[in-house]
Amino acid sequence: MEALRADMFEEICPSGLLPFRIGGDKWAALVIRCLEDGPRRFSELRVPLARVSPKVLTQSLRALERDGFVLRTEYAQPVRRVTYELTDLGRSLLEPIRVVCEWTADHWDELLDARES
Repeated sequence: MEALRADMFEEICPSGLLPFRIGGDKWAALVIRCLEDGPRRFSELRVPLARVSPKVLTQSLRALERDGFVLRTEYAQPVRRVTYELTDLGRSLLEPIRVVCEWTADHWDELLDARES
């Protein structure tokens, strides 16, 4: 599995402009995209989500876990660590998120103009 890139998401992320949110959380879709290729540790998620504070990222992960989209697994041996991965329910969101991302890219200028007016 490849490492997550720091530039995985654009600097000006459209997540704040989207009228669609998962569980009311503007970062949830980005977290789900980060988990698309398999389990990740918190520190790995922080790379592409550096502009999200650790506290907010933790809240997003907890909400995604509570809603059944993410599975949190604790390992005690040999060193304590935690991983996060998508459940089948979480994986079912990947295609709708892809469609919303395409829609956003197609309507980016219109979304920005509407917010500025």
